[in-house]
Amino acid sequence: TGHKSLLGPQGTGGIYVREGLSIPSLLVGGSGVHSFDKQHPADMPTALEAGTANGHGLAGLEAAVDFLLETGVEAIHAREDAWMRRFLSGVRSIPHVKLYGDMDAALRAPIVTLNLGTADAATVSDVLWEEYGICVRAGAHCAPLMHKHFGTAEQGAVRFSFSYWNTEADIDAAIQALRDIAEECEDADA
Repeated sequence: TGHKSLLGPQGTGGIYVREGLSIPSLLVGGSGVHSFDKQHPADMPTALEAGTANGHGLAGLEAAVDFLLETGVEAIHAREDAWMRRFLSGVRSIPHVKLYGDMDAALRAPIVTLNLGTADAATVSDVLWEEYGICVRAGAHCAPLMHKHFGTAEQGAVRFSFSYWNTEADIDAAIQALRDIAEECEDADA
C-alpha cells in the first residue's frame, strides 16, 4: 500500500507479478483500451486494471517515493525512532499508563500502543483530539488476536504513530496531554 511506509496517499499502491503468472481479476470493466471488445483485456498489466486509474493519487505516490529516495530511508527511520523513544521516555512515568509490546527492542516500528488504566481507548482518543488537537488511532487496529492476547478486546488500545514530520514540540505536547488525562482519570476515581 502506498499510504503506509511509502508515505503516499491512501488508495495507492502496487503489485509485482512475475512474467508468466496469471492472476484473475477481482473487478473488470472500463479498461480504456479495446473499449468495444466484449472481453476484458487479458494482457498484463491491463488485465488487472478496472476503471480509471487514480492519477492524482499515483502522482502523490510518485512524489512520496521521490522524497524517500532523496532523503533516505535510514534518515527517515532515525528521526521517527528518535520521536518514538522520546515519547516512550516521557510516558513511562505517567501513572496507569500500560504499554503493549517490546518497548526496548533495538529495531521497531515508530508506533506506541497504550492504555490509561481502564479508560476506554476511544474516549482517550476523543479527548486527545477534541481538547489537544492530537490525532491517534483507537480501537482494535485490525488485530483481534493481539487484543485477545493483551486482554484489551473490550477496551481497545490507543496507538501513537510517529512521523518524519513530527516535531519535538509535538512529542512533548502528546506526553503532557497524557499526563493531564491520567490526572483527570485519577480525580474521577477519587
